[in-house]
Parts: sequence; structure tokens; C-alpha cells
Amino acid sequence: MNKTQKLDLMLAVYITCIVAAELLGAKVFTINGVINASVAIFVFPITFTINDIITEVEGKERARSFVRAGFYVLVGLAVYTLLAIALPPASRFPDDAAYRTIFAKSLRIILASLAAFYLSERFDIYVFSKIREKFGKERLWLRNNLSNFIGQLFDTTIFMFLAFYQPGNFTFVLSIIWPYWLLKCLMSVIETPFTYLGVRWLNGAPAE
Repeated sequence: MNKTQKLDLMLAVYITCIVAAELLGAKVFTINGVINASVAIFVFPITFTINDIITEVEGKERARSFVRAGFYVLVGLAVYTLLAIALPPASRFPDDAAYRTIFAKSLRIILASLAAFYLSERFDIYVFSKIREKFGKERLWLRNNLSNFIGQLFDTTIFMFLAFYQPGNFTFVLSIIWPYWLLKCLMSVIETPFTYLGVRWLNGAPAE
């Protein structure tokens, strides 16, 4: 498999994770009844890891092209979802309440998701690149995790406030940001070895 094919595969995984998080993320699971989180927590952090791999090997402009592709997919998915929900059901299947329950989202949630994705992913690439400029090729683990921690905090904060903030519930919104962010940080740490493997696989050379 040449590098072009590898990049195509990584872009496919990137888009898959974005779509999976968008379509399946409405389900919230619980850990011992204490921490509640969306199932998107398992796939969305992968997009930050892929950003870091692409930035490390191909540079930040190539990574930004992944973000743009993902953003266009999310916009298209949102528009098509709104269209699908708006179309009247066929007479043979008149009850589409379950369909609407699963896929219907408010415009506010959609816009919050789009803004959080685009801004946080680009910010992750920016932070990763700045750390690499300072330390060179060494300490991949540091720039990978630090950029992910900051980028995911950015993502979680933007989304939660745009989607759920109302006058008087500032403390509530903060209370749901921290658990989500900490879980994302944990996922970033877990995925660190995969960043090294991804860099080595993509460029055929050991990651330092």
C-alpha cells in the first residue's frame, strides 16, 4: 500500500468516526451511575489522533484538508437529515415518529456541533504544530496529548455552551463539560501508542 492509499484509508476512518459520532452520539451511557457520557466518546477522539498523525507526517495544511472534508460531510449530513425528516411519509408507512425521534435535532444543536468540530480540530492542529516547532521531532507523546487535551477542551466547551447555555445555567453547563473532557483526555492517553504506530505506518520510519 503506497502513501496515497494510506492517506485515503485514514481519511475514510476519519470521516467514519465523524459520521458515527454525529449519528450515534445521542445515546448516553453511564459509568457506575456517576459519570454519564455520549457513546461518541469512543470514536470522536480518534479524529484528533488522526489529525496529529497527518500533521506529524504530512504537515498542518494536509491535516487542515482533513478537517475541511469532515466539515463538508457534516454540513451535507445535516442538510440531508433535515430534508429526510421534512419529507412526508408514504401512506404504507404513515408513522415515522420513531424515525423523527432518532434523527431529529434542533438547528441549535446542529450549528453547535458544526462550530465545535471545525474550530477545535483546527485549533488542535495549530497547537500540535507549535509544540513541534519548539521541540522538533522529539516528544511526539507530549505534543499529541497536550494538543488533544487543549483541542478537546475547546471542542467540549464550545459545543456545550452553544448547545445548552441559557441565562442562569452557567454552573450546570460547566458541570457537564468537565466529565466529558476528562473522559476525552483519558481516551487520548490510551490512543497515544496508536499515534506512534500511525506515524510509523504512514511514513515508513520510526516515530521519535
